[in-house]
Amino acid sequence: MTASLPRQASPPDEPKRPPEDPRHKFRRRALTLLIIVLLIGVPAGYLVISANQSRDSGKQKEEKYSATGLTSGWPSRVQRRLYQVPIPTNATDIAYYETNNWKTSRLYVQFGTTDDDLDKFLADVGTNRNALKKADITISGRDQKVVGWKFTGPGPWSGLVHEQKDPAPTQDIVVNWSQPQHPMVYVVSRTIP
Repeated sequence: MTASLPRQASPPDEPKRPPEDPRHKFRRRALTLLIIVLLIGVPAGYLVISANQSRDSGKQKEEKYSATGLTSGWPSRVQRRLYQVPIPTNATDIAYYETNNWKTSRLYVQFGTTDDDLDKFLADVGTNRNALKKADITISGRDQKVVGWKFTGPGPWSGLVHEQKDPAPTQDIVVNWSQPQHPMVYVVSRTIP
């Protein structure tokens, strides 16, 4: 003997539904498909467009900054603080350039200053004038090439490397003394992110 479940009857107050018209069935399915496409397709399309715009924007910024080299003016306060480059307030001919990659970030800065402000700058960095070695170009050829510096003009020149423990930056500093009382300072400050 097989047991069967009793069939549940429809409620007596609910009228019977007529069979669905094929046209109505088609419209209902088309509307459902349209809603699914809109719910999935529109956000997916937006993500693709947004990703392409973001990638293109990054490429444009990279091209812009790699083509310009030094930018005339002050680096931001955040850059100066992060790379520990305390440019004197009375400095002249200020220009900078920043590079970042997965291994090392660098800030290139040049400025003209006075003897007194040079001493203050070196003290703020954590060194002094006695650490400068005559005729020592401490900024590498690679770093010179990045911003177009050539330390071959009239001198005398002197330089120093101010090394610090990570994460504090290391600064390569070169000073041109060709204009007495108004040295020109070149700094490459590098930090490991």
